[in-house]
Amino acid sequence: MKNAEFSGKPRNSSPLSGEDIPAALRDTPDTVPRRRLSLLVLGIGGLTGFTVLAVIIGFLFASNAPKKDAVSQPSPTNSTPATTQNNNTDQVLGHLVYTEAPESELVAISADGRQRMRKVAAQKYQEMVAAASSAGVILTPISGFRSVKEQEQLFFQVGAQRNQTPAQRAALSAPPGHSEHHTGYAVDIGDGAVPATNLNENFENTKAFQWLQANAARFGFEMSFPKNNLQGVSYEPWHWRFVGDRDSLETFYKAKNIKPTQTPQ
Repeated sequence: MKNAEFSGKPRNSSPLSGEDIPAALRDTPDTVPRRRLSLLVLGIGGLTGFTVLAVIIGFLFASNAPKKDAVSQPSPTNSTPATTQNNNTDQVLGHLVYTEAPESELVAISADGRQRMRKVAAQKYQEMVAAASSAGVILTPISGFRSVKEQEQLFFQVGAQRNQTPAQRAALSAPPGHSEHHTGYAVDIGDGAVPATNLNENFENTKAFQWLQANAARFGFEMSFPKNNLQGVSYEPWHWRFVGDRDSLETFYKAKNIKPTQTPQ
């Protein structure tokens, strides 16, 4: 009987066959790196393809999207809103604002010295009075320069005495700071032969008014508020103003860029 330790194949007589090697160890040493490389290539290729596809889709979306019109873009938040051409902020009860004449510019146009106008206007007024007198017409100055302070008293105190609201008072007298009289260029004129017509529409029936209509422009004067005047105030045939030099012209015609809706100076 043979000894069991010598039966079969010797323990170290030959290498193990392939079937005896576990499946995880059968590959050659470079098999695993090659597979990893293949997976990496496939991953990179897939990512690249996805990226290209995303770029193409984005391009198509952008090209087909409606373009914003530059004109329709909202204006900057710090932009200044446009102002209207007719600025009404300087009006009070339909009257325009004017600058007060300096005392140094005023000279008398009446014998008692109470009625005054600016120097250049006063000179032309005196020349006009002399020309009218030569034609047998007596021009009388009823009211020339009135300061803003005097206008304030006239507007508020007289209004209170007569129980008039500001709107009612504005129909007869301008609020302080808004009268042509404190410019030194305006004067209320009466007919010395018919004083009963002073400061009322009947003045239009006097010789003085007819003469003024025919001749006042030669001396640089015009009626401030004729019938249906563009400024929109009531008819005052007795109220005349000097517009015979640059300053006086700009005083009134620049102010006319603001159109009032009510009553006289």
